[in-house]
Amino acid sequence: MADQVRASHILLMYQGSARSRATRSKDEASQSIAGLAGQLQSGADFAELARAHSDCPSASKGGDLGTFGRGQMVKPFEDAAFGLPVGGTSGVVETQFGFHIIKRTG
Repeated sequence: MADQVRASHILLMYQGSARSRATRSKDEASQSIAGLAGQLQSGADFAELARAHSDCPSASKGGDLGTFGRGQMVKPFEDAAFGLPVGGTSGVVETQFGFHIIKRTG
């Protein structure tokens, strides 16, 4: 079992999510992230979508969060990231920060 992973993500926050300044509703964020997931399944470039849509400061780096170990991310995010094979992309993962799509890059 890996002690560390490297991952990128796309985060869509909504009104009321932790640290959010977003004006979209939770339903709007859910619909938007589902649309992005569909684009990824159709072959869209993860980094390009992250740059264009993610609410995380990592968006400027194509969503790259770098390397992190267990206990550094919130549990649902960590479970998804560590559960992916290298190169794998998650479905939609909800945390207190909003909706994520995670790609394990290392």
